[in-house]
Amino acid sequence: MGDIVSEELYSIRMRAAEGGPHEQGGFHISGGETLTSKQKVAETARTLVQKALKHSRGDADFIQVVIEKVSADNHMPITPLPVLSVAAKNREEGRLRAAEYLRSFGVSEQAIISGMQLLQDHTNLRGAAILSASTGKRLDDRGERGVRVTRMGWSQEAYNSWCAAHPHVSSSRITEALVLATKVAHAPFVQAELCWSDDPEYVTGYVACREMGYVRINPLKERGDFSGGRIFFVQDDVNLDQCISFLEQRIVMLV
Repeated sequence: MGDIVSEELYSIRMRAAEGGPHEQGGFHISGGETLTSKQKVAETARTLVQKALKHSRGDADFIQVVIEKVSADNHMPITPLPVLSVAAKNREEGRLRAAEYLRSFGVSEQAIISGMQLLQDHTNLRGAAILSASTGKRLDDRGERGVRVTRMGWSQEAYNSWCAAHPHVSSSRITEALVLATKVAHAPFVQAELCWSDDPEYVTGYVACREMGYVRINPLKERGDFSGGRIFFVQDDVNLDQCISFLEQRIVMLV
């Protein structure tokens, strides 16, 4: 979802659940976030609500949309990560390839095992889990809520240019994931990311780091599997408050 850098910039965030609010035990259905201009606030909010109402994970009966004006002149401009697509024969081979990349990013074997097991075990992880890249220990204390990456988007020029240069992978799902992966890769103390979608029909996942880029791997899970989420592997000297503050609060625009 592309947009312009304007004098009036808004952050829009959506989350949806079935069985009531997440805090009351509702099952996570969908989430989404972007930056947009004032002129596109209503249209963008409508698109996110439609995403929540028509979702493969279930029928949302709780939808929350938060719209917040942010400072357009305080955004951090970042170039999108380079994209590489990797094909695997099945889930097992895909995860082996993901592990190879993560090891090359400096993530330990134990941390890789811990991260993959956490994602496979979860069907209700709304945000990301932060794990030590050396020990695999989970460092955030947010349970299923996790850490949610927000306040990020594309400049219209960068969005148009990127889609024109990548016609075979320029779906909204990929461009939204690329924004998030790029912001995460530039966060202080973050060493690498592992993600596969919790949507049961979408089996492609990715690994990413600032030096290597955004590596899409198909498949990382089997069709019909509701597991998924995001793992952020961080350095041993991590300042967790500083890291989370960047992920949740810093305004980032891909240019």
